[in-house]
Amino acid sequence: MSPRCARARWAAGALAAAAALSGCAGGGAPSGGAASAPAPRPLPERAAFDYQITDPYPPAEGVEVVIRDRAAEPAPGLYSICYVNAFQVQPAEVDTWRADRPDLLLRDGAGDLVVDEEWDEPLIDVSTPDLRAAAAEVVAPWIRGCADAGFDGVELDNLTSYGHSAGLLTPEDALAYAGLLVDTAHAAGLTVGQKNGVEIVAEGAAAGFDFAVTEDCARWDECAPYADAYPGRVLDVEYRAEDLPAACAFEEAGVSVVLRDLEVAAPGAPGHAYGTCAGLG
Repeated sequence: MSPRCARARWAAGALAAAAALSGCAGGGAPSGGAASAPAPRPLPERAAFDYQITDPYPPAEGVEVVIRDRAAEPAPGLYSICYVNAFQVQPAEVDTWRADRPDLLLRDGAGDLVVDEEWDEPLIDVSTPDLRAAAAEVVAPWIRGCADAGFDGVELDNLTSYGHSAGLLTPEDALAYAGLLVDTAHAAGLTVGQKNGVEIVAEGAAAGFDFAVTEDCARWDECAPYADAYPGRVLDVEYRAEDLPAACAFEEAGVSVVLRDLEVAAPGAPGHAYGTCAGLG
């Protein structure tokens, strides 16, 4: 569901992954990090936001929250959320995982990688407690790196990868693994956003997620459950202009809305689209 086709974007992302994979071999608790880390700063409620997970650019006037890739810098002076693909492996990083942690790549009965075909991303195997702990050891340095870079929160993408697993993973597996990452983020002083997963939104909030990042909640008639689970703390990205008015109808319920293009392109790039509920007036 995520517009990650443009994420071949950051060569630095693959380098960071390689460093994290090689660095995690020695172990260490995934929820580690500085004991003196400050408590997470809550996400501003009902805040205007922008979704910039490809090339970052100066946010529009009035924007308070910006989501950017973990290889990017936070937006100065704004509440910045760090995008982390925590449940699947981006194409540019597959060879690194094959070399360093092949045991963490989900495989079917024939031994073939299980892949989210829409984005050509192999799934991380979180089917057992040991595998979840090992996967969290890989992702934890990325999360701590977001905190070190100055981000305020982290968005964990592909919580619903179990839907692409041919039954090899369950929602319970995903939530148990997410719980490890939530603990890591909180220990590092970051809030944590649930990405999509309306069918487990109540369970996500119970697992410790602090807010939700949704895609096309108006298009799929899913805004209300998110608003109920995360009152005032829902960041919805709509990808079709015709769905913007329906999404904006949930502003009073605490859903912040932005219209973006599927490539999440920067201004001046082909296909760039950006709109807000204020623009409808």
